[in-house]
Amino acid sequence: MKKIFIVLGLMSVTVNAQYWQQKADYKMDIDMDVASYQYTGKQEIKYKNNSPETLTKVYYHLYNNAFQPGSAMDMRVQNIPDPNGRLIVNTGTEEAPVNKSKISLLVPEEQGYIKVKSLKQNGKPLKYVVEGTILEVELAKPIKSGKKTELTMEFVGQVPLQVRRSGRDNAEGVALSMTQWYPKLAAYDDEGWHANPYIGAEFFADWGDYEVNITIDKNYTIGGTGYLQNIDEIGHGYEDSGDKVDQKIVDGKLTWQFKAPNVHDFSWAADPGFKHLKHKVANGPEVHLLYKSSLAEDRKESWNKLPKVMDELFAFYQDRVGEYPYKQYSVIQGGDGGMEYAMCTLITGDRDYRSLVGVVAHELAHTWFQFLLASNETKHAWQDEGFTTYISTLIENKIFNGENEFENVYKSYVNLVGYGIEQPLTTNGDEFDYSFGYGVSTYNKGALFLRQLEYIIGEKAFNNTLKKYYKEFVFKHPKPQDFIRIAEKEANMELDWYFNQWTETTKTIDYEVFPSITNQVNLHNKGTMAMPVEVTVIYEDDSEELFYIPLARMRGEKKINATILKDWNWTNPVYTFPVTKALKKVTIDVDNKTADINRKNNVWQK
Repeated sequence: MKKIFIVLGLMSVTVNAQYWQQKADYKMDIDMDVASYQYTGKQEIKYKNNSPETLTKVYYHLYNNAFQPGSAMDMRVQNIPDPNGRLIVNTGTEEAPVNKSKISLLVPEEQGYIKVKSLKQNGKPLKYVVEGTILEVELAKPIKSGKKTELTMEFVGQVPLQVRRSGRDNAEGVALSMTQWYPKLAAYDDEGWHANPYIGAEFFADWGDYEVNITIDKNYTIGGTGYLQNIDEIGHGYEDSGDKVDQKIVDGKLTWQFKAPNVHDFSWAADPGFKHLKHKVANGPEVHLLYKSSLAEDRKESWNKLPKVMDELFAFYQDRVGEYPYKQYSVIQGGDGGMEYAMCTLITGDRDYRSLVGVVAHELAHTWFQFLLASNETKHAWQDEGFTTYISTLIENKIFNGENEFENVYKSYVNLVGYGIEQPLTTNGDEFDYSFGYGVSTYNKGALFLRQLEYIIGEKAFNNTLKKYYKEFVFKHPKPQDFIRIAEKEANMELDWYFNQWTETTKTIDYEVFPSITNQVNLHNKGTMAMPVEVTVIYEDDSEELFYIPLARMRGEKKINATILKDWNWTNPVYTFPVTKALKKVTIDVDNKTADINRKNNVWQK
């Protein structure tokens, strides 16, 4: 039975009303002291309240404050059974290790902070309270619906010794990785304020236009978000070949002027030893590659191969998801591991070629799902990380012909189930009981959500779903339900059962083939989650036939070149169907598209 959808003429009005969002435009002047790793900042935010409500308070994130002993992040590291390896250090011996939180060991000059010196609304001083990484602000004048206000702040910051994502002097010697580094307004949407303390998960913010002026030692090269406005005053590899650069050096410093339109973050990195390469992607942006000139020659060679890879990546992602709307993108050595930001990514860069391509493929894919669609990563981490893992795995398999990284994705998920510590994907990113559970769930189980969805609705409907999802929700902070509703319309199926069971529960898939002694296929659903089933039958004469069994609650079936059988109702664990010839072999899901936790019983052979 097909599910019929009626599209109402008021649909677009409803969507626009639901997806109002705030606008926060930033102007910042930053002066960085590279000797002390301290900086001063002047910030001006023009804030537009597009909500239907009046706001009497606002909240800021002061992310740097997480890097202080006793912070919420520090306490989390000390009390979770398996803390993130980046956040701990062995203070004992190899024989008798004593793992401690890196944050707990930071001395004052290594700690991070953002201290507010003054805060005003339209020139009037404001009352505020600092609560860890959150600044709670009482407005002098409420912001009514549709109205604007101006918030001005003076602040000082100290860059922490690099522990997680942001910091100075990372393990590869990069001087400054400036991420989550400025006072940033918390997001406000139809669910209210999202003033979550910084504990270790990821981010969510409102869109805005950024103008950022960074004054720093003249020998440092900067890469990051936005378009450099004063190339003729900077040089450092940004100027076109042959152009004369008249640097405006004041007190040994240069001021870098950046503009970034319609972004929800601003990040940068700086180092005196950066090597800067430029490459124009075909039908894409100009890519800036910045890496340490002190890297070993084989590592430099890997970086110099990246331009061709960037061509392949942009072409693939733009074809599969949608157009990249900016004229610039940067890949910068810095931070730890890899982390995506507006118009750029920071990665560790001392890698072999395979590893370098892998991290760049993944972080660039985030551009579409984290930066341009910008779902709430703290609340729905899998909606970003899982989607990113899925599509970057596809292109990595293509680039490195013969790989099937989905097998590793699948195996890690099965391991998680086996350990008995799995939690639903709807768990807040900061609140997973185990770091391992967070990682496998959000990245790998999230990727399997898409891989299985393609299996359920078919390749064409799936590809159309990804493209329409991007087209309808770019710059709109979509929620998981928005994606599954598009999939339902594209496939003409009901899919809420799949969304519920895969993301909101820990139900598992386990189908088996019963031994067959007659011309009949016998199937059994041993698991707690039902799926449509594809069965490949090989007869004794070595002929082959594919059978497709839709799930009754789908209210439809995908387009497939197979013998379509009657629906299987999930309440019945057993399903049988006759065949016309003697059986030799029966296989469920021969291509391993579903995350069946026991594939050994998917095959019966005479």
